[in-house]
Amino acid sequence: MFTGIIESLGKVASVQNVGGDVRLRIETDLDMSDVHLGDSIATNGICLTVIDWGDSWYAADVSRESLNRTTLGSWKAGHPVNVEKAMLPTTRFGGHIVSGHVDAVGEITVVREDARSLYFEVAAPAEIAKYLAEKGSITVDGVSLTINHLRGNILSLNLIPHTAERTNIGTWKAGVKVNLEVDVLARYIERLLLGDKAAQAPQQSRISMEFLAENGFMK
Repeated sequence: MFTGIIESLGKVASVQNVGGDVRLRIETDLDMSDVHLGDSIATNGICLTVIDWGDSWYAADVSRESLNRTTLGSWKAGHPVNVEKAMLPTTRFGGHIVSGHVDAVGEITVVREDARSLYFEVAAPAEIAKYLAEKGSITVDGVSLTINHLRGNILSLNLIPHTAERTNIGTWKAGVKVNLEVDVLARYIERLLLGDKAAQAPQQSRISMEFLAENGFMK
């Protein structure tokens, strides 16, 4: 479990193909003294399991599922990544609940200065648009952010200089692909609304305007 508050701006040291999967080595200035084998470290929002580490690096194996659902397949040596260790019970909860399980890949469509902040627009895939809400939370490349406005599947974000300096956001420009994770509460609410029908639900959600009306959620 993570909070979306980035602790280090790391970079990809190496990408190695191993039996159809990928082994990554990430360089970081994180304090690695309390890291153990099997610990989780979010890397650009992807929960990775540590299989080896040193004072300034860690290594992780990446499955085909993660390669297919994230931007990781395009990473090369030198690629900047946002890094966050799993939260502790004593951690100050500055962001929101982040699982490190990427829902989809979005695309930066607009980047511009907005006073001292940076303004971004991100196009999210249509299938996750229903989980987004104005002033709700979303994780973009591992960074916990607040959605300012929504226009269909286009969400707008404002980032303060501190966040831009401490993350890979300074490399974002129109056309860049980013990992998106919706608020985990939205996913569970959808399943709860299905009730007993959840066991028979196909991959595509059965939640619709008609379903909500039939079950008393709309008048």
